[in-house]
Amino acid sequence: MANRTEVFVSEQVVVLCTCVLSFLGSSLIIITYIIWSDLRTTPRKLLAYLSVTDLLSAVSYAYGVWRAFLTDSVDCVVQGAISTFANTSSFFWTVAIAVYLYVFIVRSSQRVADSLVTLFHLVSWCVPLIITVTAVSLQKIGYDASEVSVGWCWVKIHAKDHVLWMLLTGKIWEFLAYLTLPVLYILIKRHIHRAHAALSEYRPILANGPQSNSFTSMADMKLTLIPIIFIFLRIWSTVRFLLLLTDSPVRQHPVLVTLHGIGNTSQGAANCIMFVLFTQPIRTRLFSQRSSAAPDKRLGPERAFPSNREEDGASQLQADG
Repeated sequence: MANRTEVFVSEQVVVLCTCVLSFLGSSLIIITYIIWSDLRTTPRKLLAYLSVTDLLSAVSYAYGVWRAFLTDSVDCVVQGAISTFANTSSFFWTVAIAVYLYVFIVRSSQRVADSLVTLFHLVSWCVPLIITVTAVSLQKIGYDASEVSVGWCWVKIHAKDHVLWMLLTGKIWEFLAYLTLPVLYILIKRHIHRAHAALSEYRPILANGPQSNSFTSMADMKLTLIPIIFIFLRIWSTVRFLLLLTDSPVRQHPVLVTLHGIGNTSQGAANCIMFVLFTQPIRTRLFSQRSSAAPDKRLGPERAFPSNREEDGASQLQADG
């Protein structure tokens, strides 16, 4: 465990670029939420909170990659604490969005879903804060020799119980997200498909309309991509963590290190692509030359997320097209 993973300049440049993209992507999500009042629905609000954590992660990771810490220092501990808090909070908010959508769509209860928001705040902010403050107080945050990072600081690699603290400050929540997200989104997809199948028996013309199919296809694609992208981005850090447990030198391979750096710092950019650039009404607003035109009234509460309209009826879907 006394080894140190060398971080090459090329790796630093690549990871810094993804940090910048995530910073810009997270900022764009937050800005669109602020400036367009008709986007301030609960799922979009949860996405904005997630983007705050992704923005903090991008900034702290960028500083860590740029500094490429070699020893413990005050800024190393500060950077490690901020990234630990932001990264852990990001896991919680990601799962919170999935839980909200599950309750709202599958359980068909907006009241119950909205009542969970307070709990989401308590868990997603307070639990990461308590974990981070405890880790810093016990001097567990610091230089990790880039063994499970890419230049930034995290859990001190020389701490005797470093594996335990790596689990508490991130990995255990990451593992839980791997299990929870696919299950919830599969259940949501199945519910939507069943609702549309039942609807098509009575209103085949409306249910099979091109606008309805287009909207449903986009929602279906996003429900598929959310857990896949999350796992794809995060799996490289998980692999390096497991290789660390077995003391395998493969964890220091430049390709794996680069993939780890890109994955850990790309969540904000990925969310922006899915929920801004791949959301047609928002994309139209951003790129339309008629920037001063009135807001598009067809923009429903959830164009980036599936909504109750996917189960309410094809007529409304067609009207919102």
